[in-house]
Amino acid sequence: MSQAIRGVLGVCFVAFLVHLIPLFLPRNLPEQELAIARATPEARNRVPVLKPLKNHPKATGAELREAAELLLEGAPADARELLDEADRREPGLVETHLLRARICRLERMDRCVRESFEAAVRLAPGDARPDVLWADMREQDGDLAGAVEALDRARKKAPENLALHLRYSKLLSAAGRAEAAEKVLWELEPRLSKEKLFLELGELRGKEGRNEEARVFFARAVAEGPRSAVAHYHLGVAQFRLGEVDKAEEELREADRLNVADPRPLATLCAMQMKAGRHEAALVTKMDLERRFQGQAELIREACRQSR
Repeated sequence: MSQAIRGVLGVCFVAFLVHLIPLFLPRNLPEQELAIARATPEARNRVPVLKPLKNHPKATGAELREAAELLLEGAPADARELLDEADRREPGLVETHLLRARICRLERMDRCVRESFEAAVRLAPGDARPDVLWADMREQDGDLAGAVEALDRARKKAPENLALHLRYSKLLSAAGRAEAAEKVLWELEPRLSKEKLFLELGELRGKEGRNEEARVFFARAVAEGPRSAVAHYHLGVAQFRLGEVDKAEEELREADRLNVADPRPLATLCAMQMKAGRHEAALVTKMDLERRFQGQAELIREACRQSR
């Protein structure tokens, strides 16, 4: 028995030593540095790890672009250096020019942004990604007309991409072109499930303030997808806007039952109860939220605050 125990302990000790070996080996692979950087929360703390990759002989263009992406928000100048090296090692890629456009935008280098987009379009005139990024930037700047125009180009280049068409409809609505937005949705009817179509139409009507029509579409979405937490959630919100507080609570609780991992239905219910003056009910809902979603303290506090 003692000999058997010694044998087992010996095997365990050898296995332990084998697992320790990587800790003492020098890190000489770019993916190791990238893995460390991904686990580091702030860009400025990633710089010492990633900047040496610029001179690393094994770093590929893709790895250098990822390193630049990881430094983008907090250290754009360092990101640009890594991207320049990526372009030197793997020239002529659309991805490089689009990332450069984002870096230049952070550095407020308008000419660089424009030239990067022009280079990306020259390389791949049929690629929708430059237009999508341009739409993102126009929307961030409040230029909805420019964003609509860019996204229209993108969806024509990628007609099979449903997400682009749906976003185009939302942008049209945000730009005050409700009829055009709805027309886009009805054109997608053969490619969308009825539940999805009714949800999109309901959201569109709700944003226009046509709450009764929105409620009708959300009810139709629930009928098409009775186990859809999203459909029940939107129906509950629409009913509350119409003053149907009890029905709204019923739908939000059903949404919570269908997707217990999502705190939004109960958070929305808590906000509604506070707004309706049902403070005791809101307190019960808040306690339920705190019990089930301990990591969402800020969301719960905002939803259930009294000054609504």
